[in-house]
Amino acid sequence: MLKLKKLLFYLIIVLLALIAGAAAADRHVKNKGLEYVVEAQDCPVRTAAIVPGAYVSPEGRLCDMLADRVKTAVELYQNNRVKKIIMTGDHGRKDYDEVNYMRLYAEKMGVPPEDIFMDHAGFSTYESIYRAKAVFQVDTAVVVTQAYHLPRTLYAAGCLGIEACGVAADKHVYAGARLYELREVPARLKMFVQIHLLHARPRFLGDVIPVSGDGRLTHDWGANN
Repeated sequence: MLKLKKLLFYLIIVLLALIAGAAAADRHVKNKGLEYVVEAQDCPVRTAAIVPGAYVSPEGRLCDMLADRVKTAVELYQNNRVKKIIMTGDHGRKDYDEVNYMRLYAEKMGVPPEDIFMDHAGFSTYESIYRAKAVFQVDTAVVVTQAYHLPRTLYAAGCLGIEACGVAADKHVYAGARLYELREVPARLKMFVQIHLLHARPRFLGDVIPVSGDGRLTHDWGANN
């Protein structure tokens, strides 16, 4: 019985240490990322806006969160804060396409096709940022997404070698916003592990396509079918 009590005691200590470590990692990622959030009017000039994908309907309608991300990125482009826009999201199968519809949305707002790059394999925030650096050779960027998502994304950018700031794209109050915020805690922990423990690589990399070039090199038929 005494041995069992000792074992239970040590297990509790280990569990508390793990909880404390996880809380510290989450706080570190969040606080570090928040250091680089700026207001749109104060945004320094950067090479590109990185726009993470989100849900797109089968008919090509961007969810409100994604539409606001694209709108905000286009506003930065029109105000000469960025020279190019990278639409990064899930286009891993023929029947689901985020990035082409994001591109078309921006084109309808007046952005020339050659200034829009598409990352068809941005299956996660980490992969999107990793590929922005490795594939598109991005050195400076503005990350455009909702406020809850910015700290994690900016933390990844800094760790992966991109000089980035972030602009919040919160133009509406979104359904389920509280749930998204709660989900960020495990997501931040996962990213901390990916960067510092696993040194994870994306599922796909591919040829280098510098963002300084012509974005039409990344275009496919996609949403134009």
